[in-house]
Amino acid sequence: MNVVIPDDYQDCVKTLDCYPKLSGHNVTVYNDTVKEIDALVERFKDAEVIVLTRERTVINEELLSRLPNLKLVSQTGKINYHVDVLACARHGVMVCDGSGSGAATVELNMLLILASLRNLVNEAERLKNGLWQGTVGRQLWGKRVGILGFGRLGGQLSHLLKAFGAKPLVWGRDSTMDKAKQAGFDTAASREEFFKTCDILTLQLRLTPETLHFVKASDLAMMKKDAILVNVSRAELIEPGALLAGLKKGQPGFAAVDVYEQEPVLGASDPLVHLSNCLCSPHLGFVEKDNYEHYYGTAFDNINAFAQGKPQNIVK
Repeated sequence: MNVVIPDDYQDCVKTLDCYPKLSGHNVTVYNDTVKEIDALVERFKDAEVIVLTRERTVINEELLSRLPNLKLVSQTGKINYHVDVLACARHGVMVCDGSGSGAATVELNMLLILASLRNLVNEAERLKNGLWQGTVGRQLWGKRVGILGFGRLGGQLSHLLKAFGAKPLVWGRDSTMDKAKQAGFDTAASREEFFKTCDILTLQLRLTPETLHFVKASDLAMMKKDAILVNVSRAELIEPGALLAGLKKGQPGFAAVDVYEQEPVLGASDPLVHLSNCLCSPHLGFVEKDNYEHYYGTAFDNINAFAQGKPQNIVK
């Protein structure tokens, strides 16, 4: 089958141990992202299969209507809002996905939390520039860390934070709060308490129509002047422009973000990158070799199963 893999930023897919699974197919890999519909059509016009790396490329009605050869979309990880599954069904395109542990994303949450508390990036840059200690950092032990959402990742992060001596505080829907309580974690009595009292606040929600722009400017305005907001989930969970405005006003006092409304961020085009009180990383949450082996390995297995007439992991 003609397989197209877009958005391989690091040119790493062909180096993965799982790549030989595609040895029986004609594979084309692109190392950049294009957004314009004509450019996407040109890349995908001969594709019978498209392998998606998370949400980097959107598959919608407009695109599908111009890809008559497409038979299968094989997603690395779980399908999200970027694939119109109903439109795929209308065009006779099957959609398959996979799963992941989320461990790599949880680890990045911890990395950004610790690096923010200890001013690690700034201090490393000072040393490169011939300077010595310039700031006094803070420890994680004893800090109240807000967990907005208590799904698979939120639960993992809460346990990890507790092991570091932090005090996780969960908030979300009633079902979220019940789940957190059953796991032995404290929950906030109200939205106001959650945003006002946390020293560090992390977003652990999936992006859905219900969670879109869930965090408002008014929420950020309640945060402590020295609070840290960490977002390794999705930029769209926060009201547009709210984080930028809040950081400029000093509430929250600092942020660490791994996700942006428009990706990839090239030429330092996102204004958050230029703020001294924001630590920005280029969406590294799931970008880790073991994770890639699992994600792509499953996506390639889906292709082979489809080619053999025994499709698996079908999204309906």
